[in-house]
Amino acid sequence: MPRLGAHMSAAGGLPLAVERAALHRCESLQLFTRGPSQWRARTLHGAEVLAFRQRLAQAGIWPAVSHASYLINLATADPALRARSVEALGDEIDRAEALGLLGVVIHPGAGTGGTEARAVQRAADSVRRMLERRPAGTTLVLLEGTAGQGTTIGHRFEHLAGIIGRLGGTPRVGVCLDTCHLFAAGFDLSTERGYRQTVRAFDRIVGLERLRFVHVNDSVRECGSRVDRHAHIGHGRIGLDGFARLLRDRRLAGLPMVLETPKAEIG
Repeated sequence: MPRLGAHMSAAGGLPLAVERAALHRCESLQLFTRGPSQWRARTLHGAEVLAFRQRLAQAGIWPAVSHASYLINLATADPALRARSVEALGDEIDRAEALGLLGVVIHPGAGTGGTEARAVQRAADSVRRMLERRPAGTTLVLLEGTAGQGTTIGHRFEHLAGIIGRLGGTPRVGVCLDTCHLFAAGFDLSTERGYRQTVRAFDRIVGLERLRFVHVNDSVRECGSRVDRHAHIGHGRIGLDGFARLLRDRRLAGLPMVLETPKAEIG
């Protein structure tokens, strides 16, 4: 079985995210270590970092990752925004390193000018600049596949492979796939044939060894809609059978998979 978990709120302090995860019997965890819609971030003090790491170890929750700010755009053609994004991603990585996280999940960005190929190149250059400033780091950059809204890149496996390839295949970059994003981008996980084709294509183009994290979300909208609208498992267009195939896939045994759906009772 995969290591199942959820994205948990860090309201009140990062250790409380672990408490919430433990309460829900999570085996893996995702959280924000800074506001997802703000450039400025509060300082993490030593006592909070130590408490987080200790509670994570005590709860036996592993791995834990953070999700980067939604403001970061590594693929933008705007030099000022790209520089700010590189700086913010570096801060995300530094925080994750201090907290002992496996990695930071980051959207590759949107190409606001030029071709997809140029956007892929800019995203790779942005990651390279950030990593070069941290040669001794071990925290992974986890490129998240996207639904393909607007000019975003990452909705094709070739985009992810292109970024990794332009970084020389560094082991410090992995991939996070989101089932809702895959479905919205046109990968039909609701059928046996579609699921097999999706995994086969990812392995051929990117490589299953690069897959380090999965977001498990059903989709409100239809396959190929390019609309990122999460639904509770079994309450969307992918359906329970699609997720059963994912959980039973022996190639993904032990892989961390987290929910990003609202923590509420549903009818």
